[in-house]
Amino acid sequence: MPAALVLEEPLERLTLGERAYARIADLLISGRLAPGEKLSLRGAAEVLGVSIMPVRAAVSRLVADKALEVAPNRAIRVPVMSAAQFRDITATRIAIEGHAAALAAERRSDIDLPAIAAAEEAMRAESHSDTPDLPLAVEVNKQFHFAVYQAAKSPTLVGIIRALWLKVGPVINLDLRENPERIYTGGAVRFHAEILDAIIKRDPEKARAGVAADIKGASDFILSRGNLPD
Repeated sequence: MPAALVLEEPLERLTLGERAYARIADLLISGRLAPGEKLSLRGAAEVLGVSIMPVRAAVSRLVADKALEVAPNRAIRVPVMSAAQFRDITATRIAIEGHAAALAAERRSDIDLPAIAAAEEAMRAESHSDTPDLPLAVEVNKQFHFAVYQAAKSPTLVGIIRALWLKVGPVINLDLRENPERIYTGGAVRFHAEILDAIIKRDPEKARAGVAADIKGASDFILSRGNLPD
């Protein structure tokens, strides 16, 4: 199971509860848990190799974050997002993630560029493949965005963005996994290339526009499919 992308401490320094939180959060951000899917505390504990208590503590935090919810029958599940909620969070993401990308273009160091470039190249390679690895495409898409946002040198912004992805990840990334045409059309690949170029050239407005276009393009596709409840 992959480690969470955004952690203030290395995973091995975290408590068992913090590790459980980080790993379950990464499942949500990566779209490995689908909207409406139930989460078994015992099953999660077995997968993570910990007792049920750290998992229970982690799930309580994620419920407080509104990334998970308690159903009427007390089952823990991923919330189902309505179309209106999705539009609202998309508008928020465009504003906040666009700002983070602009800051990244201004503040990035040469050390930040290899991670951004590697994720951009990996996503582009999947788009050219006859049989793209969709889970890998989801992972490198996430890596690209968070590598950009880390380059903004603002832990506060990264924390806010991570909280947004906790909520929207099950929608946007599950959709990408189930619709390979989104990779073939090249929209995300083109925008990622533009964002990378803007950050290399320290062009904040182009970086902001690239992230906004990337988020809006994915959102428009998801809404066009009509799978989100009104």
